Amino acid sequence: MVYSYLLIVLLAVFILSCGRPAGVGVGGRYLDAKSEMVKGARGDLSKAIVNLEQVVVREPDYEDSLTLLGRAYYRAGRYQDAYQILKRALALRPKDEIAWISVGLTELRLGSDARGMESLKGGLTLLSKASTDGYRGFDSWDSEGSVRAAIRRTAFLVVKGLEEKESILRHGELLLARVDDEEWWGKRKRAREQAKPIND
Repeated sequence: MVYSYLLIVLLAVFILSCGRPAGVGVGGRYLDAKSEMVKGARGDLSKAIVNLEQVVVREPDYEDSLTLLGRAYYRAGRYQDAYQILKRALALRPKDEIAWISVGLTELRLGSDARGMESLKGGLTLLSKASTDGYRGFDSWDSEGSVRAAIRRTAFLVVKGLEEKESILRHGELLLARVDDEEWWGKRKRAREQAKPIND
C-alpha cells in the first residue's frame, strides 16, 4: 500500500515536471490550428488564427504557437502582426529556423529589405543544418529531397540579391509549404507504420 502511494506520487511529480506534451496547447487548439495551416489553401486560416490567438493568450511562452501564429498572420496579409509575434517567438527560441525565415519574408513585405535578407540568410543556414533525418522527430525527413531543393533554390535567389525580391518571396513561401508538406506526410507515414500489425 505504501509502495503504491509512493509510486503514484513519484509518477505525478514526473508528469508535472515534464510540462505540457509537445503540440497540445490549450486543449488541442494548437494541433487544430496546425492541421489547418498544413492544408495550405484548403485550410481554414481564420480558424487557425482564432485557435492560435487563444493558445498565445493562455500560454504566452509557447514558442511553437507563436511561430505558427506569426505564419498565419503572414498568410492573411497581416504583416505587422506577423512581425511582432515572430519577434516574440525568436526572443524565446533564438535558433527557430522557421521563425527566422518567416521574419525575413515579413521584413521584405514590410519594406525592410536589408534586414529581411539577413534574417533569411540566417534562417536558411539554420534550416539547412537542421534538415536531416531525425528533424522534427521524423526518422526519414525529406526522403525525396524537396525541402533541401527548396532551401538551395531560395538561398541561390537570396545570394543574387534584392533584384530577385519577388522570386525570393515566392520561393521562401514555397519552402515553408514544403516543410509543412513533409511534416504532414511524415505524420501520415508514422501513423500507418504504428497501425501495421506486427508479424512474428
